Formats: sequence, C-alpha cells, structure tokens
Amino acid sequence: MGPTEPPCSIAATLDVVGDRWTLLILRDLFRGVRRFSEMHADLGIARNLLTDRLHRLLEHGLVEKVPYQQRPLRCEYRLTRKGADLSPALIALMAWGDRWYADAGPPVELLHDACGTPIERQPRCPSCDVAAAPHHIRSRPGPGAPARPEAVPAPADLHGAS
Repeated sequence: MGPTEPPCSIAATLDVVGDRWTLLILRDLFRGVRRFSEMHADLGIARNLLTDRLHRLLEHGLVEKVPYQQRPLRCEYRLTRKGADLSPALIALMAWGDRWYADAGPPVELLHDACGTPIERQPRCPSCDVAAAPHHIRSRPGPGAPARPEAVPAPADLHGAS
C-alpha cells in the first residue's frame, strides 16, 4: 500500500501472502511438509523461488526455522501462531475452489481429527450464533480507519435555502 492509500487489511495481507507459491508453501506447511527438500519435491518449485518465499515468510513472522539435526545443522520450517492463523483463509480458498473448479468433487476433504466429521468454513455471528451468508455481511469503519474530515455543508446549506 502506498502512503496515500487508506489502510486495507486485505491489501496488507496480499502484500505478504498474495502469490501462488506462497499460498502453496503455506498449504504444504499446514499438511506437515516442513523440510525444504520435501517442499521442493512436492511443489515442483524452483529452488530460488522456494528460498525467496520462505525468507519472506520468515521475515514476516509466519514461519520459524527449527533445527531437526545438529551435524550437519539442518532445519525445518514450522508455522508460528501468526502463520497458523491463516488456516481459515486457506480453508475458505479451498472451499471456493471445490465449489467452482472441482467438477468431479473435492480432491481433498478436511476432517475434524477427534471425530472424523468433514469441517466447514462459514462465518458465524458470535452474538446469535447464526451462519452469516455473504449477502448478510456489512462493513463499517473500524478503530484503525483513518479519521474522516468533518462534512462541509454545501453553500446553499450555509445560508439556508432561498
């Protein structure tokens, strides 16, 4: 976002994770693929691109490097809490792709590990616990929105209507 653009959480998020490879790396990390060589093989991504995207995720605090071997030192990548918080967004992208591009049905189902039930991603109102369909979601300026200049009355309003 440029200095004159109003703050937008979607734009800020896309600045960090908004390209294909970054999202697929995150998908792999959520699936438990943590080592560079495993990600490289799974994604078929060029090594330099994988290195670049992992460095970006490290810089932004979405992943951390954790040693799994000392001699020679080898590390794997793990999601931080900040990175793990992207799970609902990836699930939403997956559900959208399942609906609009998976003609033969979803290629992968996500299950609750405790009971085996397929999970859903649906925004819910925390007050009335009702699923909020897209056409029932509104927006308003939040606490981080820039202050709006006070409305300036039109010239006719300054002196009253004649």
